[in-house]
Amino acid sequence: MRRKPGPARRLKDPVQESASFDMTESRVALAGHPLHAMMVAFPITLAFCAFAADGLYWWTGDGFWPRVALWSTGVGFLVGVLAGLVGTLELLIVPGIRIRSASWNHFILAVMLLSLLGANWIIRLEDATAAVLPWGILMSMVTAGMTAITGWHGGKLVFDYQIGTQHNHRDPP
Repeated sequence: MRRKPGPARRLKDPVQESASFDMTESRVALAGHPLHAMMVAFPITLAFCAFAADGLYWWTGDGFWPRVALWSTGVGFLVGVLAGLVGTLELLIVPGIRIRSASWNHFILAVMLLSLLGANWIIRLEDATAAVLPWGILMSMVTAGMTAITGWHGGKLVFDYQIGTQHNHRDPP
């Protein structure tokens, strides 16, 4: 028996049907500004600085650049851990963030990135100059690439899903 054509059934997204789906405002904020978003700028910048410093050492041979890369990876890792802790807290306490798989993708990539940044720092601790070629510059290149991918996913959460942004609950004029 054939079914008669009738009104099309619309598929429902179970995530969007959740009452907490739109609850995405940051709860870990300073005067309404999300701390995670403010903190991640530093490890992002420092990861790219380490790659640039390694490249400049390779190009110039100046012993100043391995020290810059050592400090960049170390401070980038430590601030990255702090930013990661704040981001993890945000992920766990805000239902609209926690419910999205894209948030978990960003979280997993960020943990992998911090592991790479920490390993890059550790290999430089004993002798920053000897560590640059070949492993230091290779690790810096991979870390910079991973930073770009992780940052793109984080930006997508903010710009596409409005994660961590304040919502204006007033009716438009």
